[in-house]
Amino acid sequence: MEKIKVGTFGDDHEESKILIRGDTNNNNNKTHNKLAELQESKYYSRAGSSGSNVKMEKLRDLVIRYLKAEKLKSLNRLKLWATGSATAALLLCAWLLQLNNLTEFLRQPRSLLPSSRHQIVPPPQRVYESNGFLMVSTNGGLNQMRAGICDMVTIARYLNATLIVPELDNTSFWNDRSQFEDVFDVDHFITSLRDEVQILKKLPNHHNHSFSMPPVSWSNISYYDKVVLPRMQKYGVLHFTKTDSRLANNGIPLELQKLRCRVNYKALKFTPKIEETGWKIVNLLRRNGPFLVLHLRYEMDMLAFSGCTEGCNGKEIEELTTLRYAYPWWKQKEIDSVRKRRSGGCPLTPEETALALRALDIDPGTQIYIAAGDIYGGERRLAHLRLAFPHLTKKETLLQPWDLEPFRNHSNQMAALDYIVSLESDIFIPTHRGNMALAVEGHRRYLGFKPTIVPNKRLLVYLIDQYRNGSLSWNEFSQAVKTSHAGQFGSPTPRLEIPGKPKEEQYFYSNPYECLPPFTQRSS
Repeated sequence: MEKIKVGTFGDDHEESKILIRGDTNNNNNKTHNKLAELQESKYYSRAGSSGSNVKMEKLRDLVIRYLKAEKLKSLNRLKLWATGSATAALLLCAWLLQLNNLTEFLRQPRSLLPSSRHQIVPPPQRVYESNGFLMVSTNGGLNQMRAGICDMVTIARYLNATLIVPELDNTSFWNDRSQFEDVFDVDHFITSLRDEVQILKKLPNHHNHSFSMPPVSWSNISYYDKVVLPRMQKYGVLHFTKTDSRLANNGIPLELQKLRCRVNYKALKFTPKIEETGWKIVNLLRRNGPFLVLHLRYEMDMLAFSGCTEGCNGKEIEELTTLRYAYPWWKQKEIDSVRKRRSGGCPLTPEETALALRALDIDPGTQIYIAAGDIYGGERRLAHLRLAFPHLTKKETLLQPWDLEPFRNHSNQMAALDYIVSLESDIFIPTHRGNMALAVEGHRRYLGFKPTIVPNKRLLVYLIDQYRNGSLSWNEFSQAVKTSHAGQFGSPTPRLEIPGKPKEEQYFYSNPYECLPPFTQRSS
């Protein structure tokens, strides 16, 4: 295996922390011959191409014009959360708050809980007159539920309510029957937050009735003050039937934003068994050196939900369409896959991902851990990726069958294993901006801005199509990909806000700016 090293690319030579090939001129001839054959196949054909050579200057102008056009569209509706001195003040504030949190943490021993390895003293309990009980039923996959739980704790704290340990979603596509205590360390969750909010495992028996409601999505804190609190005081027990995105990204008091982070990064620990198994995977990978985690979101449920069918055959398209119509809560049924892909709305296919990683000069000898469920189409769809990067692996190939047996048929617990590995990787690359990608991106920022490469899918598929039809040579394509992604590795940036359009603005949990540590430039 070639020696793996850290390299740079891009005009500004900003540190990429990408595991690139040790000698870009010393390629594996056999692998590249096979790749050349595949590129001549139907999937990579360059039909109608005259093989014209596009000048590098023209290519650079093309990419720059594209990016500028995209920025101008966004700037008409975006405003920075903080600029100039306000940004500096916010960074200073975040640094001081982080220092304070670290000091408080270091003063505490590690755990008093039976499930912990160390003895810790819980924080002092906050005493307050409760306005009522808050029950919540989370919805979605692991990371959607995780964000919802963080919001619900924050809302309970604001309302001076008593929170009942949240119920996990057992009715989703994945049909996972796991309860809260099967995924998270419930005792740690309760005790670590006792200085903020009282949390009970069950509703007291004498409370037999509750008022159920789904909170309004993306609500600011005044909604909970003016609408939700009176109902809680009237009925005594309030039941939230939905938890996804029920609290705004922006405009929330700083102390509540900090609490959202504390719940996410401190209180929500996975169970000891999940933690142990997740770290076992990390240690197995580390034995062979650095590794990259690829969140290859190309599972059946994602393709059916999104309506993205690039590279699928007729039978597969029919199967995905049937599945989409079978689930009533997937609202959009008629989807133009070609148009959606060109707009950047589809996950990258395994074939597109292989091209993107090669264009970024990722070393073919790099370990690539696939954090995902079963890839739709199986090994047939992974062939190009595996040929370009032979050291593909996943938890099922690293561990013995009995290691994973306790987690089988529990998609949320399996996803938790991938979450742990994703946090610890040298680089994290998601192929789609789903809930896990957003959650891991934000968590890696919180851990010190660990490198994350988020592909510009709209530009990337445009460049891929130009390469496939012969309008771009390989060198031109690769340079364009590197140039357009230079410097985009999870570095500190203010969160972007789009007033009145919360679905389109930057998600709080992907960039929890108020909670992030001060940035220290990494050495090469």
